[in-house]
Amino acid sequence: MPPAAELWIAALPAAAFAGVVAVGVTLAIERFGGKVGGLLGTLPTTIVPAALGIFARTDPEGFRAAMDATPGGMLVDAVFLWLWRAVPPHLPAWSLRARLSAMVLISLGAWAVLAVGLVAIGDAWGADGRDTLGLGVAGLALLVLSGVAATRTPRPTPRGTRRVGTGVLALRGVFAAVAIFVAVWIAAVGSPLLAGVVAVFPAIFVTTMVSLWLAQGEAVPAGAVGPMMLGASSVAAFALWARWLMPAYGPWAAGPAWLLAVATATLPAWAWLRRTP
Repeated sequence: MPPAAELWIAALPAAAFAGVVAVGVTLAIERFGGKVGGLLGTLPTTIVPAALGIFARTDPEGFRAAMDATPGGMLVDAVFLWLWRAVPPHLPAWSLRARLSAMVLISLGAWAVLAVGLVAIGDAWGADGRDTLGLGVAGLALLVLSGVAATRTPRPTPRGTRRVGTGVLALRGVFAAVAIFVAVWIAAVGSPLLAGVVAVFPAIFVTTMVSLWLAQGEAVPAGAVGPMMLGASSVAAFALWARWLMPAYGPWAAGPAWLLAVATATLPAWAWLRRTP
């Protein structure tokens, strides 16, 4: 089979799954509110097919580098999310779509700058021959701290009140699917560290923020920001468990890595969020 065909076979299932998850995340927030929906939406989902795709296309060392980059990538995603809560109150009284366009440009611009910096740090770290695990652990620690800080003060987490059209739901899925496909593609052509960052491109987060903003107004996505920042630690935890388990036991170890991530990150995050009504 030609290499290009093998790549499509490896990347398409991961991309399709990511698209389904993107739809589910926004529906969860709309139905259950930002606290429950935000936490459900950040369960390790799209990272699983992305990790399987990267694992299939790289050697163990490259796979570990990609997984070690994931916590830092999620930390950048947390900054992206925080901007959707911090910036809107300071925007001019423009129309809804103008304010939304400004938020997309500001948040994605900040993400791009921070992601480039993260890749540069990772490359410099790896150039000295050091294990990239330290970067992953540091990224996870900072991610947890930022999530705790964002949820320390209770904020309203309203549910959606308007029905979202099928076309909007489909666009959410397509956007997320493209991002995960690109991540697996990048890993296959020889840049595992960059793939680890691209794998956590905030495709689901940006589709969630944009679609909720358009369908439900600004309050619903803003209420989900804190729980999503904290819940993102489960994705980082999955990456660190997977970087250890999958090279040793094969792709099926993604299942135990998922369970361990939920037990060590999602459940503690839920306990923290439940301390307030």
